[in-house]
Amino acid sequence: METLESLSDALETTGDIQSIVRTMKALSSVSIRQYERAEEAMASYARTVELGLMAGLRSYRAAGLILPGAGDGTGREALIVIGSDRGLCGGYNDRITRFALARMDDGPVLLGVIGMRAAARLEAAGRPADVLRTLPGSVEGLSRLVQSIIVEVDRWTRTEGVGEVWLAHNRREGRIAAKPQAHRLLPLPGSYLRKLAQADWPGRSLPLIRSEPRQMMSWLVQQRLFVVVYRALAEALASEHASRLAAMQAAERNIEERRDDLQQLYRQRRQETITRELLDVVSGFEAVRSAD
Repeated sequence: METLESLSDALETTGDIQSIVRTMKALSSVSIRQYERAEEAMASYARTVELGLMAGLRSYRAAGLILPGAGDGTGREALIVIGSDRGLCGGYNDRITRFALARMDDGPVLLGVIGMRAAARLEAAGRPADVLRTLPGSVEGLSRLVQSIIVEVDRWTRTEGVGEVWLAHNRREGRIAAKPQAHRLLPLPGSYLRKLAQADWPGRSLPLIRSEPRQMMSWLVQQRLFVVVYRALAEALASEHASRLAAMQAAERNIEERRDDLQQLYRQRRQETITRELLDVVSGFEAVRSAD
């Protein structure tokens, strides 16, 4: 039978856990907005890179050259999976792991994983990561991580015979905190190139290209990779914190229910203790009076 002391300790512990959960909810809410702003801030730069590709594609076609990064995608396939390094985010890593495993069913794939927990699940499923990276703790670390990924992708295409690179990550969509999706990084999607080639230039005349066309286009393709990977990381981290926020909200409801049950039980035990002590006092008084 639970005593008043044990119930009091349980109530105090529950209160401490509730305080921790509320703190994690606040941190997740702030982090979601932080990464959403980072993704929004990248939109203007993405438009600038897109305009550069539009101008470069026109000059390349006029010269009869092939756009760097475009092609038929022959060679090995590589897949980059973005998970998480921390837990308490529900089924976030399970969803992206199942999505990645489904994409790798067709054959061997060079696998890069960002996030220790997703890497552990993939390894348990028999798909260990060939390249492993950890996620930054804030927006400031995103650029360095993206640069390292681009360097790795370049190494894959030059030395590993990779001809097609995909990126898989979770994204918030409506009330769904983590919905897996995939982007093809290389070669550049043909539909995307056709869209750029057919789009109207927003000015009266095309910009004058002074640099060497191959170098300029190679740099623009790298910048597009930077934009796509950066936005994917920001979306994935916002989705992670949204999943954690949902998990903490469910935990808070459970804790409140448990706390209410403990308080009710504590009041009941306290009343029983008071009643028992009063009965002992009355019984003692009756015994003394009878003796007198």
